[in-house]
Amino acid sequence: MKYFLIAGEASGDLHASHLIESLKQLDPEAQFRFLGGDMMSAQAGTQPIIHYRDMAYMGFADVVRHLGKILGFLGTARRSIDEWQPAAVILVDYPSFNLKVAKYAHNLGIPVHYFISPKVWVWKEWRVKDIRRYVNHMYCILPFEPDWYRERDYKATYVGNPTVQEVAQASKNFPDFAQFIEEFGLADKPIIALVPGSRVREIRDNLPLMLEAAARHTEYQAVIAGAPSIDDSLYRDVMGNQAVPVLRDATYPLVHHARAAIVTSGTATLETALLGTPQVACYRFNGSKLSYNFYRRLLTGKYVTLPNLIVDEPVIPELLMHLCTVDSIDSHLSQLLADSAERTAMLGGYQRLAERLGTDVCTETAARLIKDSMHTIS
Repeated sequence: MKYFLIAGEASGDLHASHLIESLKQLDPEAQFRFLGGDMMSAQAGTQPIIHYRDMAYMGFADVVRHLGKILGFLGTARRSIDEWQPAAVILVDYPSFNLKVAKYAHNLGIPVHYFISPKVWVWKEWRVKDIRRYVNHMYCILPFEPDWYRERDYKATYVGNPTVQEVAQASKNFPDFAQFIEEFGLADKPIIALVPGSRVREIRDNLPLMLEAAARHTEYQAVIAGAPSIDDSLYRDVMGNQAVPVLRDATYPLVHHARAAIVTSGTATLETALLGTPQVACYRFNGSKLSYNFYRRLLTGKYVTLPNLIVDEPVIPELLMHLCTVDSIDSHLSQLLADSAERTAMLGGYQRLAERLGTDVCTETAARLIKDSMHTIS
């Protein structure tokens, strides 16, 4: 069986790599081509047609500036599907790009499977029309999503959450704190983890504020979780004269051993919650109140971050746009570093989060459903 996959960012690369692994267990002869990253490459045994780091544009202005490149990537994806004629196309989140590919594959008569639903329940609900038309199967990783789709006349399936699976697997091999700081040459003092995202724009917008807030707590050491697709030169450029360690391939143990974390909104907020580390969620973007009000009108839900969305309550603070300042970050961070009521309440929310997500082996479930559907078609 031939599978064509598209993942447009670091978290998608990770989740898709585990899906490829699960598909290979069910079908040792499976072949893969993909737009994605190094983790998918390691599992598929082949290089990506396009690496996700070249596709990581965010925000309207950023997309417009690079529209020519994006259209070129889209053309490459379409030609690859047309030439290779896979048995199935598997799309991972990344909706602006992937829904265009879904339409193309559907029109060729190729089944389209969507693993990790776009967050259409937050904004751009109109995309449901394209999902109904062009996506054969939607595999959701958030427990409330199937009901949301059902209300809009589309059947989707909750398969569990891949982050639960990934965090549980990684946690088995964490070193203790003494081993961890020795391995990475860190000081013997408590840690504030800085997780500024996997895209250049996110890092430039959020990391300076994170660094300044963490620097107010001199009894702690700040440590940055380096993104796999980002060169060290960017972190050096953002840090300037500050000397803050950047750890590679160690985000989970770093966050696990941190007293608290400052995290750019995204999948990392869910990872941090499952690792049990109190956090402040940031999303500075351009810091404009006008932009904040514009995007707030587009959003259909009460919350933006995954822990809050899943539990449907304000488990973690969401500091968005102009509300994300050094002072606002520090006001929450100071409480989370202490043995405070805010820290206790957040950890209780994490427990409710874990209960909602369950313990399903997500990618194994999704792979089995994809494989079974292919047999049904044939």
